[in-house]
Amino acid sequence: MGLSTHVLDTMHGTPAAGMPAALYTTQGDQAQLVKSFVLNSDGRNPDGLLYDNTSLKAGTYRLVFDVAAYFSGCGVTLPEPQFLNKISIDFGVADTSQHYHVPLLVSPWSYSTYRGS
Repeated sequence: MGLSTHVLDTMHGTPAAGMPAALYTTQGDQAQLVKSFVLNSDGRNPDGLLYDNTSLKAGTYRLVFDVAAYFSGCGVTLPEPQFLNKISIDFGVADTSQHYHVPLLVSPWSYSTYRGS
């Protein structure tokens, strides 16, 4: 099963291709970088799963998405400072036999996430 993410640009109605992102493990206020990546043309990690089912461990994690860099790269004129810069999603994995999918729907002014399937 494992861990995956998918980002959709709700301003343009497309996947957020080219958005920089990073995955961290967390323990309290401490975060350890696991992987940095740039979303592919489908708005996903180009290597597939962030963790497969044998590598995913119970614990807490953080996904960070560089929204300001992405929208600036798309030619969107943003105020300075931007309303949204980097979006961090902190989440927990309790049952590693299940799939954890963390989608992000984002515009320069809003975002939402949920546990997907």
